[in-house]
Amino acid sequence: MKILVTGGAGFIGSAVVRRAVRQGLAVVNLDKLTYAGSLSNVAEVSDSPLYAFEQADICDRARVDDILARHQPDAIMHLAAESHVDRSIDGPAAFIETNINGTYILLEAARAWWTAKGKPDGFRFHHISTDEVFGSLGPTGKFTEDTPYDPRSPYSASKAASDHLVRAWHETYGLPVVLTNCSNNYGPYHFPEKLIPVVIVKALAGAPIPIYGKGDNIRDWLFVEDHADALLTVVQKGRLGRSYNIGGENEATNLELVRKICVILDAKRPGNKPYAEQITHVTDRPGHDQRYAIDPSRIREELGWRPSVTLDQGLEQTIDWFLSHEDWWRALQDRDGVGKRLGTA
Repeated sequence: MKILVTGGAGFIGSAVVRRAVRQGLAVVNLDKLTYAGSLSNVAEVSDSPLYAFEQADICDRARVDDILARHQPDAIMHLAAESHVDRSIDGPAAFIETNINGTYILLEAARAWWTAKGKPDGFRFHHISTDEVFGSLGPTGKFTEDTPYDPRSPYSASKAASDHLVRAWHETYGLPVVLTNCSNNYGPYHFPEKLIPVVIVKALAGAPIPIYGKGDNIRDWLFVEDHADALLTVVQKGRLGRSYNIGGENEATNLELVRKICVILDAKRPGNKPYAEQITHVTDRPGHDQRYAIDPSRIREELGWRPSVTLDQGLEQTIDWFLSHEDWWRALQDRDGVGKRLGTA
């Protein structure tokens, strides 16, 4: 099986690329290499005969057509996206362009190529999305695949729009698609603008560790290697036209999460005082969703998948990785927006 992965140099995409190659699948990595992409994320597979890289923008139809014609993939896994909520508040235009227009162009290129090939039965277009399209939960309940969409940020609205486009191309044109919506990811190679790597980097630097508002926002945390395993399961076994929610079954408030990280760092890289003393509450993000939680029953019952890593296990593995790969994250500190408070426009 040959898979074209868009955004394969990003955080989740690179985990998919690495795992797919380890499983013996051929992979074509299509990535624009924006601020959040790095080929160092896929260095371990870059010399494999199963791996190929194409630097391209999914909004460039001619390039996408050429890549499909030359590589002849059996499936497309579409992960390329602008994904940071704070950045979407400050500059929504990039999210509209990449997440909506880019998905439209990729769908049209895939439809044309699939039609020209005689509409092979085995082809799949797998669209990877987020649970943020469902909006915010109260203290109880979980998102299911039937939860109505209620996006609250420019980022989640752009992803919701892309989800609708994918479903429409399936219903209108018969394009064979599967969709997934995941909870918050974390793990190795996590770009240092998201909460967990920010906490690790700030703690090690002796800087204030920022917590939005009271820190009582709740997320369901999914280890990225578990997510990559789930995505490869869905693209190979998922039912056409079906969506699957992928969660880590690990809910925690942001404050609980940060305190867990501080305790692990105290044990592994002790400082002059407990890292928790660096926690600082800052003005909350506009429109900050209170709670996300995934009901993963469908993927468990239909495809036999469930997460294998608990939050405590995943945090320890993540922190070990960041402590032993300081050269990786230090090289990213000068990239646009890293280390700065965004989303206050």
